[in-house]
Amino acid sequence: IGALNIVLVLVASCLLFLLACRKKKFKNLPPGPTPLPFIGNMHQVDVKELIKSLRELSGTYGPMYTFHLGSRPCVVLSGYKVLKEALIDKAEEFSGRGDFPAVQMWSNGNGIVYGTGERWRSLRRFAISTLKNFGMGKRSLEERIKEEAQFLMAEFRKTQGKPFDPTFFLSCAGSNIICTLVFGDRFEYTDKKFLTLLDLINSNWKLMSSTWGQLLFTFPKIMRHVPGPHRLIYKNYLKLAEFVRERIEMNRETLDSNHMRDFIDCFLIKLQQEKNNPDSHFSEETMSKTTVNLFFAGTETVSSTLRYGLRILLRHPEVEEKLHEEIDRVIGPNRSPCMEDRSRMPYTDAVLHEIQRYADIVPMGVPHTVTRDIEFRGYTLPKVKPTATASLTDGPSGLCLKTFKNPNSFDPTHFLDENGRFRKNDALMAFSAGKRVCLGESLAIMELFIFLTSILQSFNLKPLMDPKDIDITPESSGLGNIPRPYQFCLLPR
Repeated sequence: IGALNIVLVLVASCLLFLLACRKKKFKNLPPGPTPLPFIGNMHQVDVKELIKSLRELSGTYGPMYTFHLGSRPCVVLSGYKVLKEALIDKAEEFSGRGDFPAVQMWSNGNGIVYGTGERWRSLRRFAISTLKNFGMGKRSLEERIKEEAQFLMAEFRKTQGKPFDPTFFLSCAGSNIICTLVFGDRFEYTDKKFLTLLDLINSNWKLMSSTWGQLLFTFPKIMRHVPGPHRLIYKNYLKLAEFVRERIEMNRETLDSNHMRDFIDCFLIKLQQEKNNPDSHFSEETMSKTTVNLFFAGTETVSSTLRYGLRILLRHPEVEEKLHEEIDRVIGPNRSPCMEDRSRMPYTDAVLHEIQRYADIVPMGVPHTVTRDIEFRGYTLPKVKPTATASLTDGPSGLCLKTFKNPNSFDPTHFLDENGRFRKNDALMAFSAGKRVCLGESLAIMELFIFLTSILQSFNLKPLMDPKDIDITPESSGLGNIPRPYQFCLLPR
């Protein structure tokens, strides 16, 4: 027993020494809960509801505090004011990309979403310019979205008012828009390969938001060797990359520099132009990973928002009724909705913004890190790998009562003034902010408006249970807030 006590004292002393060394290394970080060796602060949160736990901690430690994800200190920023100061007022300093183990096993810090430094800047400039040339944010792409909306309505009519799960219909519609830009064409909703790819994306989105995904995010070095469903994330990315590789080869074989068809064509031409430049940031690997990034992001975020939004409307039939009234009055039953209608539809605009706020599809954002040592709000944030920032927006479980009067409720009046006119609220950062703001924001806004108004112009939503019994809290919350699976009926109007 005496020997055991000596061992325990030695172990405890070593752990305290390591903790003291870590505090010295990161000596001026914001205060936060006291971490334990190895597990950090994970004993103080519910892994299944990590986002909610982090928001609750901000009630104790304020809008900026240090939380240890295992052995990695993470500075948590919670609420609009501190996020604005960081991501907008100090946009350059906060433009680095933090650790995201679930994806970085595959990406290795490459690609437009997870890249850093000058390579990322060059890629972002190239992507924005190229996608704009193919119509992003312009009327030509709006026509493509309107056309896809009619394909979606046709598929919905085939359900003949019977119960169905909308997941893959919405994924097909959203994905086909980004496919038009990246691959030059759309896919049929019955295309088996296309549906397999959507299943891979949907699977990874769920896995990264599951308890297994959270454990991988917290303990990456250990979880990479632990068997479990999280191991599929890497395998799924490899399958997506293989599909992209096949598409790149198809484009390469028929490439015509005088007739650019899509993003891949433009990247292939860029590779030819830069082949003799030893300092070029453009490579075959970068092209593959950037294309997968665009395909994944352009598919899942819009479809998840719509899927969550329809479930919210099933829970709130009084909101659906007001939407029908405004759609009937402004658009009518026959003409396809268009973006010009939006300015005359304040209630619909407010509902879409409130869906984005309440659903909070990417509640923690993709982690940031600072690009250099900086002083921020009286603390020192060092440019080192272990320190990242988790950005918590003002979603339904947020604590920012001053920003939204009913933060825990779905309430479209958050975006309406006393006269019923649409009122913008800068605290909604659905597409992030600053240097890392989503480059597809304008595209996503078009899709959300046209797809939702087209659905409600054509159909009434019919739930399979009493609306009061519909649970609109997320099934899981990690990288994304995952809406609970559901079925409903669409009745032609």
